[in-house]
Amino acid sequence: MKTVFDPANCKRLVVKVGSSLLIESDGKVRHEWMKTLVADIAGRIEQGQQVIIVSSGATALGAKRMGLPGGGRENLSDAQAAAAVGQIALSGLWAKLLGEYGLTAAQLLVTLDALEDRRRYLNVTATLDKLLEAGIVPVMNENDSLVTSEIRFGDNDRLAARIGQSANAEGVILLSDVDGLYDKNPGKHDDAEIVSEVREMDDDIRAMADDGSSSGIGTGGMSSKLVAVEIASIAGIDLAIMSGLRDHPLRRLEEEGRGTVFYAERSESKHKSWLGGLQHIHGQIYVDEGARSAIKKGGSLLAAGLIKVRGNFERGDVVDIKTRDEQLIARGLIEYDALDTARIIGHHSSELQAILGYSPRSAVVHRDRMVIL
Repeated sequence: MKTVFDPANCKRLVVKVGSSLLIESDGKVRHEWMKTLVADIAGRIEQGQQVIIVSSGATALGAKRMGLPGGGRENLSDAQAAAAVGQIALSGLWAKLLGEYGLTAAQLLVTLDALEDRRRYLNVTATLDKLLEAGIVPVMNENDSLVTSEIRFGDNDRLAARIGQSANAEGVILLSDVDGLYDKNPGKHDDAEIVSEVREMDDDIRAMADDGSSSGIGTGGMSSKLVAVEIASIAGIDLAIMSGLRDHPLRRLEEEGRGTVFYAERSESKHKSWLGGLQHIHGQIYVDEGARSAIKKGGSLLAAGLIKVRGNFERGDVVDIKTRDEQLIARGLIEYDALDTARIIGHHSSELQAILGYSPRSAVVHRDRMVIL
């Protein structure tokens, strides 16, 4: 197990706690287990580590208190109401347990658009910096009482990775109801083996993901966790997936090392890390093999390499850059709106002013505003 999760080597750590760990299937809080986790967190903070908690469980807890069927997920209004009731109770519990160790908790509820908008994203970063430097423990969750399916993360795995990016964390730990990534579904194959470490994300690793939470409470399966891995990796953040079903899960991670650690393959700039983690994409532009090769080598995208445009985007919007066969290769901020981009497909830079009627940009997507995926 890489020592990045050791307090001596990881100044900032994000710990995501899944719903099934916090809330029993009958809607009751797992108080005694939470106490052991908080003890682990307090121990790390005492050793000089700064910890952010991303806590699920508000909807399940609120549904129990409201007597709602289906864990509060039968319809949007139930889910939002349950989240509103559950969030205040859950935050109060975290504050109480942390307070027993002399630690102060802060609640931050975020939405997808808060982290998709660059200025608001930087505001989150500044707030987290201030809290952590003051010795406060941020307890974060998606603001489920306000979001809809169109503007939500969908699960806290991806949220934890994005928070890790925003906080400039060195590590993210996803505590879940599974031990880690297995080479095949352990529920169907007796010979399934856990993958202890992954140094390169590829199609073989992605094929191992098996959606679904064994508890029926959470919303994130293994596929969502692998998306979180890729978001974290762009920012140079190592990520571990491990079971939190037993007491003192963080201590067990240090002592036993059971779980899957995904090593970050690279470390992009903060701006490019933000780009790579975006979920709200405004359009797609398709490129030929020459442009794909140039992008992979660190070049900008020029009009001559375009073959197709899809979507209704404006200048400055985020677009995905794909090959003919739909392979996603990069993401960036487009320098033209959709109409003008379509007009210059396949044309040399020297032709663009005559086509557009104004002085063209230096690139369709500049390399400084692009992240390779």
